[in-house]
Amino acid sequence: MAPAVTTLAADAPELSAANTGFMLICSALVMLMTPALAFFYGGMVRVKSTLNMLMMSFVSLGIVTILWVLYGFSLAFGTDKGSIVGWSSDYAGLSGIGITELWDGYTIPVYVFAVFQLMFAVITPALISGALADRVKFTAWILFVTLWATVVYFPVAHWVWGSGGWLFEMGVIDFAGGTAVHINAGAAALGVILVIGKRAGFKKDPMRPHSLPLVMLGAGLLWFGWFGFNAGSWLGNDDGVGAVMFVNTQVATAAAMLAWLAYEKVRHGSFTTLGAASGAVAGLVAITPSGGAVSPLGAIAVGAVAGLLCAMAVGLKYRFGYDDSLDVVGVHLVGGVVGSLLVGLFATGGVQSDAKGLFYGGGPEQLGKQAIGVLAVLAYSLIVSALLALAIDRTMGMRVAEDVEVSGIDQVEHAETAYDFSGAGGGTSSRSAAPAAPTVPQNKKVDA
Repeated sequence: MAPAVTTLAADAPELSAANTGFMLICSALVMLMTPALAFFYGGMVRVKSTLNMLMMSFVSLGIVTILWVLYGFSLAFGTDKGSIVGWSSDYAGLSGIGITELWDGYTIPVYVFAVFQLMFAVITPALISGALADRVKFTAWILFVTLWATVVYFPVAHWVWGSGGWLFEMGVIDFAGGTAVHINAGAAALGVILVIGKRAGFKKDPMRPHSLPLVMLGAGLLWFGWFGFNAGSWLGNDDGVGAVMFVNTQVATAAAMLAWLAYEKVRHGSFTTLGAASGAVAGLVAITPSGGAVSPLGAIAVGAVAGLLCAMAVGLKYRFGYDDSLDVVGVHLVGGVVGSLLVGLFATGGVQSDAKGLFYGGGPEQLGKQAIGVLAVLAYSLIVSALLALAIDRTMGMRVAEDVEVSGIDQVEHAETAYDFSGAGGGTSSRSAAPAAPTVPQNKKVDA
């Protein structure tokens, strides 16, 4: 990710229409990732929670967009204040930015940089929602997203990417969000679920995905949008780094998917569509911090390691008893940690920077920096997220009532259902000898 500098240098380059257009396209691709995530998560839950899961992702587009304009961009990328947070009055409300003012050292307008970063801020809290499926009040979720973005995401983004941010100045490499997005969201998910507890029926009732085609659609759209997420994070196409990141994104994702499927076949005897989709996402997560530092061969290694370790990690919730509904911890936290640490092993020193990993003669220094970044973001997000969830739970209540959870959260929280079963069945056609399927009674609940 390009550094944040808040003053315009006198010799700044001229605005590039090509780079500006490219970054607007990348911003749109990253925006698409949030609805894609909604499909991915929505297909993985039971029928009775489908709409709630979709909405928990989708509402982030509304909440975080407004926060970003009002103060989020200023907190994340404004003038550094003590290496912890930023602030620039011109960025508050996006009110003091000229339409042709360039992001310092680059050929794109500040507005373009701001909207690109907005899409990162939008999807990060949406990632958390998958761990909380079936059991959180929608009003409580709205409040949580508002508070979490303010006190966790915006400051952490400054640490990692903001000029003067302490992790950025230390030299921690995070090309597009392994720490700021994925570890941040995964640790937050773990913190919240430790507070709110397990779903009713966890480890007792079957909780299988209701629509694997929807899951695959979401995964495919995430893969597509991730090219904007990753390749766009170099903020232009002038030196080829973004092109390397694009290639590494594809390569690592493919390797992770195959590694996950191989693990499934050996461990469980089958190649599953859910495994293919989850493995692809694990690869996308892991290459996000590392793809600008490694070669395509290194990207294969990053993807394969992430696919294997994430596939193993998703089962830890049953061993340790935390109910991570859709494996946010197992995929995003573990994948983010893997990708961030492997920079310290596989960085070639010939792509985004001259920093070299242990396997390329760089010694342990970069690995140590990566470990500090991982631990700092993980600990901060875990603790603060748990405290936010605890405060909300003690005041307005974080969870729906158990009978609502059992009968279905969609009807109570949203007054809708994802599918209309009332028309299922009907009479037989005169051209068919098959008996009619029974119609579901209007006054009888369908077991989801």
